[in-house]
Order: sequence, then structure tokens, then C-alpha cells
Amino acid sequence: MNWGVFEALLNGVNKYSTAFGRIWLSLVFIFRVLVYLVTAERVWSDDHKDFDCNTRQPGCSNVCFDQFFPVSHVRLWALQLILVTCPSLLVVMHVAYRKAQEKKHREMAGEGGGRLYPDPGKKRGGLWWTYVCSLVFKAGIDVTFLYVFHSFYPKYTLPPVVKCHLAPCPNTVDCFISKPSEKNIFTLFMVVTAAVCILLNLVELSYLVSKRCRECLAARRAQATTTGHYPNSVTASCKQNDLLSGDLISLGSDTHPPLEPDCPRDYVKKTVV
Repeated sequence: MNWGVFEALLNGVNKYSTAFGRIWLSLVFIFRVLVYLVTAERVWSDDHKDFDCNTRQPGCSNVCFDQFFPVSHVRLWALQLILVTCPSLLVVMHVAYRKAQEKKHREMAGEGGGRLYPDPGKKRGGLWWTYVCSLVFKAGIDVTFLYVFHSFYPKYTLPPVVKCHLAPCPNTVDCFISKPSEKNIFTLFMVVTAAVCILLNLVELSYLVSKRCRECLAARRAQATTTGHYPNSVTASCKQNDLLSGDLISLGSDTHPPLEPDCPRDYVKKTVV
């Protein structure tokens, strides 16, 4: 697999990520992808060849190996890394869609027609929801694969010796796993890095949600403050209009100016000097 192309696609995610997202992406490439490419593939390259059972019965070693290794660690990690980074690509695709819509709008409305998106990469509206959903999906994918690994390999460890009694084995035979300690170290390392990535996703999700809540509360307070000042200004303007209308009443008239329903005022009797 060409991981260089895969890395180039994800480099654009940095421009639209928060600080937590950039840390997550660095952790994925440095501690997961690089470790997978440099060491994990080599450690598990000879797992089937060096899986040895104390019997010469044809087919026994293959059956026992398939029982204890239904899915290779290397293939599971490759699938996990691909799936866990795909939601980030959705964010890049959403930004690209916004830019295309903005370009189309400019071509139709011209330069003076305004802009659909002042900043296409700013996490507002649908892009905010896309980013939040990508965090949920990434955390969910990592949790799912951790559960799968634990189901196949309890406690994420491999025993040095396993017992097999499947046909065509003549009886219960002992099978020996190649380099179990080294494989356990790399397995635990990948599990820990996946757990840290889940934690970063949850922290970033909490940060985005709390930030949006604070912005909504601030907007409501500003709206309430504006609404609170508006009736006072209307009443003051009404009083001023009443006084101006009262000045237009002819001198010597005892008729009081009519009271307007929206502008209540005290009874005022004009006296001619």
C-alpha cells in the first residue's frame, strides 16, 4: 500500500483542525503509521511460517493457526488506520464543496454580489456538524477495533504456547508462537496509542461543544440586553413626540391632547399666561 499518498491527503486536514486535532493527527502518523510501517509488518511477517506444532500431521498446523489467528494483527491495524482517518477526509471534502459553491456564486453574481461563506474553512453551520460527526466516528472506530482485538486476543496478549485439538490433529497438540514477547509489546503499544487518540477525540469534542454553548449563551445575553434597552428608547421617543404635539395645540384651548395607546403619559393641562 502506498502510504505516501495517504499521508499527502491528510496533510490538508491540519488547516481545518483545532489544536487537539493537530495533536491527534501527529500522534496517528508518528506513533501509529510509522510504527506500523517500520516495525509491525516485519514482526508479523513470519508468524505463519514460524508457527510450529509438535506433530507432523499434515494440515494440523494450518488449522491451529487459523483458530488462534483468525485475522492478522497487521491487516486489522491497516484497516483500522484507514477507517479512522476517513472521517477527517470528509471535513476536507466539505470545505472543498464550500469553495466550489463560493466560486460558482461569484461567477453568477459578480464581485459585488456578496459572499456565501466569508471563510469556507471556518467551522460554522454544516461544517461544524461535519467536524463533530467526524470526531464521533473516529472515536467509535477506535473503540470498535479495540473491542475486536480484545475478542480475538484476550487482554491483548499472546501466550507463548497454545493447545489445539482440532481435526486433523490426532490429539491435543502444543503449538508455539514465534516471538510472543515482541508481539505483545507492539500490540500493547498500538492499543495504548489508540486509547490516547480516543481521549483526544473526546477532549476535542468537549471543547467544540462547550465553545458553541458559550457562544450561544453570549448571543442570547446580547439579544436580551438589546431587547431590554429598546422599550425605554421607544417610550422616550413617544414622550418627546407627545410634547411636540402638545406644543401645536392652539393657545387658550382647554382641550387636552389625546392620549396615544402606545405612548402613555400623565395628564397635562396647558395654561395660557
